Order: sequence, then structure tokens, then C-alpha cells
Amino acid sequence: MAVWIQAQQLQGDALHQMQSLYGQHFPIEVRHYLSQWIEGQLWDAIDLENPQEEFKAKRLLDSLIQELQNKAEHQVGEDGFLLKIKLGHYASQLKSTYDRCPLELVRCIKHILYTEQRLVREATNSSSPVGGMMDSMSQKYQQINQAFEELRLLTQDTENDLRKLQHNQEYFIIQYQESLRIQAQLTSLSALPPADRQLREPALLNKRATVEAWLTREANTLQKYRLDLAEKHQKTLQVLRKQQTIILDDELIQWKRRQQLAGNGGPPEGGLDILQSWCEKLAETIWQNRQQIRRAEHLRQQLPIPGPIEELLNELGSTITDIISALVTSTFIIEKQPPQVLKTQTKFAATVRLLVGGKLNVHMNPPQVKATIISEQQAKALLKNESTRNDSSGEILNNNCVMEFHQTTGTLSAHFRNMSLKRIKRSDRRGAESVTEEKFTILFESQFSVGGNELVFQVKTLSLPVVVIVHGSQDNNATATVLWDNAFAEPGRVPFLVPDKVLWPQLCDAINMKYKAEVQSNRGLSEENLVFLAQKAFSSSSNNPEDYRNMTMTWSQFNRESLPGRNFTFWQWFDGVMELTKKHLKPHWNDGAILGFVNKQQAQDMLMSKPNGTFLLRFSDSEIGGITIAWRMVWNLMPYTTKDFSIRSLADRISDLNHLLFLYPDRPKDEVFSKYYTPPLSKAVDGYVKPQIKQVVPEFTTANPDSASGNPTYMDHGASPAPVSHPHTYGIFPPIDSMLDADGDFDLDDTMDVARHVEELLRRPVESQWGGQQS
Repeated sequence: MAVWIQAQQLQGDALHQMQSLYGQHFPIEVRHYLSQWIEGQLWDAIDLENPQEEFKAKRLLDSLIQELQNKAEHQVGEDGFLLKIKLGHYASQLKSTYDRCPLELVRCIKHILYTEQRLVREATNSSSPVGGMMDSMSQKYQQINQAFEELRLLTQDTENDLRKLQHNQEYFIIQYQESLRIQAQLTSLSALPPADRQLREPALLNKRATVEAWLTREANTLQKYRLDLAEKHQKTLQVLRKQQTIILDDELIQWKRRQQLAGNGGPPEGGLDILQSWCEKLAETIWQNRQQIRRAEHLRQQLPIPGPIEELLNELGSTITDIISALVTSTFIIEKQPPQVLKTQTKFAATVRLLVGGKLNVHMNPPQVKATIISEQQAKALLKNESTRNDSSGEILNNNCVMEFHQTTGTLSAHFRNMSLKRIKRSDRRGAESVTEEKFTILFESQFSVGGNELVFQVKTLSLPVVVIVHGSQDNNATATVLWDNAFAEPGRVPFLVPDKVLWPQLCDAINMKYKAEVQSNRGLSEENLVFLAQKAFSSSSNNPEDYRNMTMTWSQFNRESLPGRNFTFWQWFDGVMELTKKHLKPHWNDGAILGFVNKQQAQDMLMSKPNGTFLLRFSDSEIGGITIAWRMVWNLMPYTTKDFSIRSLADRISDLNHLLFLYPDRPKDEVFSKYYTPPLSKAVDGYVKPQIKQVVPEFTTANPDSASGNPTYMDHGASPAPVSHPHTYGIFPPIDSMLDADGDFDLDDTMDVARHVEELLRRPVESQWGGQQS
């Protein structure tokens, strides 16, 4: 209901846009009286592209109708009586409209709610700190709307002039017919006696002279009218071209750029409603002027008058056709891109849309769209209009789809729901290029007829670059290729050229955007995190961010060359961190519990001045997708990975280790992690003890560096099952030395082996373990 309350405060053009959302397809009264119910439903949970979701949509439709009927029944009084009838009528109307297509109701309401939220957000932002940007946007929108108003007036003016020209020409033709009649009379005089001819001829000659003088004068006037009209059309087309350039080359290209950045985790590209409304206004204005120019040409053919008008009209006709051709071909766009990392034999989807389809009645003869996968070289040839002999670089199943018109939203689109790449044909690779650096694209093509087959357009559009993989292990390298392309591609490039090196701050923006999106967090990478990454990328020890401002990173440094002393690249290490955080550490990252981007030496320096039991969490330098606990007494455990966290969570592992007391700098660990602890297990049932895995670190002694006496401090064990408390009795602990790696870090793979052994013991019936005694 909050959105509706705010929507009612809209003013001016925003209010007009909001009101235009409603009509017979969804009355505004329904929105008003059921606002709380409407905003409380999970409309976004329904996938409009999945026909199996129709039963959910039907349930929502039935609930909506029931709510309306309930609202109607509770109306009392004279005013309530009228409202009762009206709401009951709306309930019947909505049932009749959507009963056979309930998904269309969901589509309609989602469209309404999204637009209302956008209008409210724009109105709110205009008075916020980013108001300057919104004011600039509003100013741009205002200029576009003013240009449309100018075009409307120009088109109305030429329509009036055309009617005047037509009226004058019709009168001219009548007078011309009169002159022919007079001429016929003069010709017939030759058959009369000379006396009769002399009597009648002077009057006819005088009348003919008068009419011919008028015709000559009027012919010049008509020619001037035609030239004036042509000049006005020239001006209109100039304004049209300028307006179309702003909308297609600025606004639409910016939307496509936002769509590309959204592939890297940037903010959503936003809806196409405003763009479509602009494109539809363009289409309407272009078509009106095209019809006017054709009528002017028809008048010229009907009454040919020597002069330059024929050439002018031909030029205008050619220009207006070029304009509408550019509009139709440019507004055939990919609304929902196919996945940019595309695995063979895996189902994928995409949606293409024609922004002017409804206005030009393209849907009256529904066009079919075909999808084909082509290589980078084939894409280059296509854009150069070179023949590719209909070549493709693979086979896509279910690659044909008919465009459908959605009456409620006015959109014409084709939804490819079940495409699958059956096979791929790779090209010869260049130099060090790997298969995960090879780029393809999905070509969508169709043919549209406009104006009853009067104009036929062949339209094509290319998806964002796609990297094809055959195994999940290729995913991270393919993602690197896509990330670099999405971040650094320039508008209008030759497919799919990208710079080989970029400034470090540019790369920071790209990986920060990707990190926040993957981890689904508002907490991005801090300046300290980015300095750590720069040190890793450039093998540098500088802690000054300014030292990296003008440094560049090449593609090879990013994901071809391994980091010094490692067998993985910079991107592979960073991607491993993202995957681990996304799957297992997201709440802790959001809580600020994970410092993460800290090396071993930094961790030691930070913990040196802290009390025993202080610890921090840092991502492993030596292992992809690993995180380790560094604390005051031990420095570092062997890194945990996804495999470890699939057995026991980070919070539970920290809880298991009683010697961990404070999260750096001084936060009690339970204060930070207790809300994520797994609740205690229940007691034995039917003679069985439910197994429980707990993390333990083998017993050891270590000198306390803060101890003045130099006496050793002993590591404490967390609570653990009985067998773990008596290692010598059962012999389940390996020797301490075997659990340390070459760097002196604890190898938790070995400690987990211990835990698994304990679990196996605990699975046995109580009586067989403890000689028949019940626990």
C-alpha cells in the first residue's frame, strides 16, 4: 500500500504516466481499493516464461476476484451501493479477460507495480542528494517531449497544408475541365453557319482566355504550394532524424550498455517502457509524414506540373523510408540476453522484442524469429554486409519462435524458452588463446512487413558475446573472458574487440561490481582490499593506493599468466574467493566478520599487540577458494574450502575452538557468530546416539609471546564426543607432527579424518559400544 500512497502524490507528467497504466484491462479503482492486497502478493515469484506457473497465476486471479467481491459486499449506503455494483462489474470483467490467460494478469500487474515504483523513485530522488542527476535526466526527458510536441505541430501543419493543396487542386481540375469544355464548344462552331459562328465565337474566346489565365496563375500557385509543402516536410524530417538519433543512438545505446554491465553484476538495465513509448511516437510520426508525402506524390501524378517537385518528392520518399527502416531495424532488440557462459547440452532462454511492433501493426502478420550461433569472424562479416553463406558455428535446438503481442502491455516479443546448444564448431585459435577466450554470439533474425506488405524489412540483432564450454571446470576462465568484455567493450566496436590492457582503477570497478553481485552484498571491496589485490596482481609491497592509480593490467596478467610461485592466475584466485563467500560466508561477510584480503604477515602484525585468543579470518594466499583462521597463538590453520564447509559451517567450527575468544580487534566471538551456531543435537533415541561432528585441533604446547615468565600455555579443546576426549584409549589421533604442513600450519584434512572416525564410532548401537549399557 505504501507505493500506492506515494503514487497518489505524483504530479505533472509523472501523474499522467501513472494514470495511463490503467484502463479496461485493469481499472484504477481495483488498484485503489485492493492496494494493500495487491502489494502484498509475490508477483515476482511467478516466472512468466514458464507455462507450468499458470496454476499459480490462476490462483492469484481467483484470489483477486474474491477480494473484489468481498470488498463489494461490505459497501453500504447510497454511495456504497454504486461502488458495490461497480466493483462487482470489475470482478466479472477481470474474470472474463484473464480466466483463459492468467499469466497475462500477472504480467499486467508486474508492469504496473514496476512503473509506479520507478515513477515514485524518480520523484523522490529529485529532492535527494542525487537530485542533480535526476534533474539532468528530467531535463533530457523534457527536451525529448518538447521535440515530440514540435513534431506534432509540424505534422499537423503539413496535414492542413496538404488538405488545402488537395482542395485547390480539385478546384483547378474542375476549371481545367471547364476549359476543355469551352475548347470543345469552339471546335464545334466550325460546323455552324458563319453568321452563327461569328455571333457565338467572341464570347467563347473571351471566356477561354479568362479561364486559361486563371489556370496559368493557379498552376503557379499550386506549384508554390507543393514546393512549400515539400520544404516543410524537409524540416520535419530533419527534426525527426535528430530526435531519432537521440533516442536510438543515445538512449537505446545507453540501455544496451547498462544491460551489458548488468551481466557483470551492475544495476538492472531498467525497463523498456519509456523507450518503447518514445519509439512508438517516432513510428507514428514517421508513418503520418510518410503517408502525407505519398499523398503529395499522388496529387503530383494526378496533375503533373513541370518543375523540381518530382525530384523533391522522390528524395523525401527515399529519406522517410530510410528513417523508418533505421527505426524498425534498431528497435529489434534482445530484451533478455542468453547466458554469456553457455554450456553445451544445457537448456537456456532468451527474449527478443520489437519496440515498434504494436504501433506498426506488425503483429497482424506474426513474424517468426530464428536464432543461430555464429563465430566472431562471422559476426564481423555480417556487420560488413559480407556474405556468410548462412553459415553457423553450431546447432541450436528449438531455435525458432513466433513473436506474440501482449495486449495489456503493448509489447511484441518472442520468448525462446527451451533452446539448447547441441554442438559447437570452433575456429583455429590464435597464439596463447584458449577455448574459454573464444567468443561467439547468438544471431536473431526475422522479417517484418509493415503497412500490409507495403514495406518489408530484414532485421538482425546480435547477442552479447558468448563463451561456449563443455564442462563446469571451464566456467571460471569463461567468466573472466565475459567480465573483461562486458567491462571494457566500447560502443560501436568491431566484434568483439577489447583493449589488451586497462588501468588498474578501471579493473577495480569491474571486479568490485562483480563481487557485490555474486556475494549479493552491499559491502563491496574497500580501498584496503583493493590495495591487497594490487599487491597480489603486481607482486608489490606498497600500501599506498596512489602508487597503483596509473598502473595497467593486461589480459595476460589477469587470466593467462600464473601468479608468482602459484599454479593459478589472479582471476582464478579472486573467483575462488567469490565462490566460497557466495556459497558459505555471505552472512559473515555482510556482518563485517571477515577481513579476508589480508596476507600472513599483515595478520601476524595485526594480532601481535592483541590478547591471546584474538583471531581474524583471511582468505588463503596459497589455495583457490580457501579461508583460514589466524589467531594470536597459532597464526594460521590450514585453509577451509567448500568441501570443509559442506561438512561443518564456519560459525560452528569457530564455536568448537574454545581457545578462540575475540574476533579482531576485540569483539567477543559469540556476539558475532552465535546466531549462526547449529542448535544442540537431541538425546539418544531407540538406543542410538545421533552422530555429531566437531572440529578439534591436536593437543600441543606453545610459548605465550606475551608471557613475562615464559611458561608455556596449553591449547584448550572444545567440547567433543567422548572418544575424542580420550585419544590414547582409542588411538584415533595421528601423531601431532603428521598434522602439520611444511609451513607449520595445521592440516585440517587430517583433523577431519579424525572427526569422521568419531562419527563412524558414534553410528554403532550404544549396547555394542559400551557393553550393553544404555546411555
